[in-house]
Amino acid sequence: MDTIAEIFTLSTTTLVIPAAIAGLVWGILGGALPGISASITMALLLPFTYTMEPMTAIVLLASVYIGAEYGGSIPAILIRTPGTNSAAATVIDGYEMKRQGRAGEALGISLWSGFLGSMFGLVMLVTMTEPLSWLALAFKPTSYFGLGVLGLSVIASMSGGSLVKGLAAAIVGLMIATVGADPIAGVNRFTFGIPDLLNGIEPVLVMVGVFALSELMIQSGAPDLGELKEKVRVRLPTRAVMNRLKRSQAIGCIMGLFEGLTPGGGGSIAAFMSYNEAKRWSKTPKLFGHGSEEGVAAPETANNTVASTTLIPLLSFGIPSSNSTAVLLGGFLIHGLLPGPRLFEQNGDVVTGLYLGSFVAIVAQLAFGILLLPACVWLVNRPRPFLAAFILALILSGVYTLDHSLFYVGFALAMGAVGYLMRIAGFPFLPLILGVVLGHMVESSYRRSLLLSGGDHGIFLEDPIAIGLLLVAFGFVAFSLGRDLRDGWRARRMPASAETLS
Repeated sequence: MDTIAEIFTLSTTTLVIPAAIAGLVWGILGGALPGISASITMALLLPFTYTMEPMTAIVLLASVYIGAEYGGSIPAILIRTPGTNSAAATVIDGYEMKRQGRAGEALGISLWSGFLGSMFGLVMLVTMTEPLSWLALAFKPTSYFGLGVLGLSVIASMSGGSLVKGLAAAIVGLMIATVGADPIAGVNRFTFGIPDLLNGIEPVLVMVGVFALSELMIQSGAPDLGELKEKVRVRLPTRAVMNRLKRSQAIGCIMGLFEGLTPGGGGSIAAFMSYNEAKRWSKTPKLFGHGSEEGVAAPETANNTVASTTLIPLLSFGIPSSNSTAVLLGGFLIHGLLPGPRLFEQNGDVVTGLYLGSFVAIVAQLAFGILLLPACVWLVNRPRPFLAAFILALILSGVYTLDHSLFYVGFALAMGAVGYLMRIAGFPFLPLILGVVLGHMVESSYRRSLLLSGGDHGIFLEDPIAIGLLLVAFGFVAFSLGRDLRDGWRARRMPASAETLS
């Protein structure tokens, strides 16, 4: 009864419900724009959450994530261009259904599957997060240092591409985090006499720069998408179709839960894994790739499940496992909230509000997914220069409102240039962002541990949790390094083999 009373109080005395609906609408519209991923859509709003109440800000950002995962399927089905990375698997059968004149059915299956996946993910989030968070009560400063190193090493080794590039990006993020006051001695570092750097670099500036501004730079050279002229209406699946989709949706839920709990997983991996498994277990596998309803249901269920389950490691241990949860962690830190057991003890209302807001956003998704389709189609048909100008104005105005500082605007633009160069060179973003966000925790935990031991590094070997976390981190790095060496060896052998055969 106390929980019900708390939910009723939050519903009537706070802005949780309006924030959830506003975030959902913004997420669907942002997800429907090709190239504007869920993390970018969230990052665009992040500067505007500074003046909000903590609960309202967190609900708003989380609801954007939920909406963007569905919104990404709209251009994937209609114009064969995924709005988000996790909607790439939906293109395979969604666009084929559109070519067969079944675009409304494909959108309806995507919407219904996303609803089921989001509800399953929310149930897992509510039931698993708090019990897991209590494990963190046994953590000492040495344990938190090991946890931070594990998060950075896992993300750096599983972000795709080269391990060296991932670790380099993480180190650059840690370097950015050291700007400002020393966490122990209070001495200013790397400020170069600039007053705006005395308090350190706001993670939101890095996020907005590398995610949103670099994407605008990339999009500026891309051609306009083909215009969608025909009218489309969402058609929810009938009961018979729902029954046929149960198996593929169950697979999507399982894969979404697994990938949401896995650091470096994410919606795109879950979507493709669920697509492959749904094809394996389907009674009609030959239809996949030719307009299969199951081929739309499985990946859409998976990536919407991830939108909730990926919050479990974030809320339990403060470790984001994707770009979007890294932005959400930035929202927590902006308002002085530290995920973990203390969040449930000291700010339990924020967690309850997050659960309530997510539920409202998921339920409202069914209605707004249908109502916003004409607006999404209109946005897709707008010329790129107009959209880019609007997004750029939104970014710069949001950054300026943080502290009414032109230095912030210039720094965000500089990080946009850095992000653009990182995209060209193939460096992953998430290790950089995680280094900026976790840098303070890693450094302060390391320094406190040495203070407790009088400078003896042997203290890290006295904590079994720290030893275990550091060994796992070493294992991930060693595995990734071995993989890179093996791939390089195979690449060198392939030309020699081809020359021998010729």
